[in-house]
Amino acid sequence: MTISVQGVVAGGKGEPAELTTVLVPEPGPGEALVTVQACGVCHTDLHYKQGGIGDDFPYLLGHEAAGLVDAVGPSVTEVAPGDFVILNWRAVCGRCRACSRGRPWYCFNTRNASQKMTLADGTVVSPALGIGAFAEKTLVAAGQCTKVNPAIPAATAGLLGCGVMAGIGAAINTGGVTRGDSVAVIGCGGVGDGAILGAWLAGARTIIAVDVDDRKLDWARGFGATHVINSRSADPVAGIRELTGGFGADVVIEAIGRPETYQQAFYARDLAGVVVLVGVPTPEMRLELPLIDVFGRGGALKSSWYGDCLPSRDFPMLVDLHLAGRLPLDKFASETIGLGDVEEAFAKMARGEVLRSVVTL
Repeated sequence: MTISVQGVVAGGKGEPAELTTVLVPEPGPGEALVTVQACGVCHTDLHYKQGGIGDDFPYLLGHEAAGLVDAVGPSVTEVAPGDFVILNWRAVCGRCRACSRGRPWYCFNTRNASQKMTLADGTVVSPALGIGAFAEKTLVAAGQCTKVNPAIPAATAGLLGCGVMAGIGAAINTGGVTRGDSVAVIGCGGVGDGAILGAWLAGARTIIAVDVDDRKLDWARGFGATHVINSRSADPVAGIRELTGGFGADVVIEAIGRPETYQQAFYARDLAGVVVLVGVPTPEMRLELPLIDVFGRGGALKSSWYGDCLPSRDFPMLVDLHLAGRLPLDKFASETIGLGDVEEAFAKMARGEVLRSVVTL
């Protein structure tokens, strides 16, 4: 038996996202059916729509979501109907070589639902990041549901499902930012501002925000940036060094995913410092660095997958910090929209008019 819902689907590379009928199976073993209450419009969804991640069209877009568990399949014990959950795309298997070595945040065999959702004509849709949450209901692996305190509004909670968690985790989990550190963040969208917030939460002394948009730099100040640099009019590497005693930052987080900004991050860090790449590049991009500089500057060059988070550990903690007034997650949401407004939200994102548009249902 299937359930007919409305969902936002990208039919082909570069085609407009359209609201259409999606058929969702009832949950089988290890699966959960979730009523989506809110879903953020993330740049990753735009990457899917543009063909930058794969070509398994049509895609059911949306993944940064929260909602209520409707039903669960046999053998599911993690969640139950009525639970308020944030959806995640790291449902750890507990058995792969990363999990076996005690590093489940790197799980190499994360789980998705086994059954497929389809269009009304039977065409199988590929859910973005295994979730597909621009829909009234979606089918996921039960491990993709992280139960959190239902006191937090869904439109705020869902932001932890991707971008904000990726940014906070890039600073704290991957970058290892700690009290007294100097941190620079290149790119002040949702992920970059999450990294700024994470650095602030960890006790960084100097937090430098870099972007080409003064409006975004103003937003960055609100999340804890102590200094800002508009790289359209100033050299960000020189600026970061000037603000850190001529040395460079202890941790530089690149939240755009472009070769030229990665090079800036590489040369803006202190000797033995850390560069964290959390921005998502596209397949054709190439990076060229003198190998002697890679050796001579020391330190670490890291990629941050989903902020190296463990949803079962990190989501409830961050929700509790928000509810205690210590983490202003709600400031990331610029507007709430309907399912039919996603395509225009992509355009607003491209124009830099919003930090996050959030679909509410």
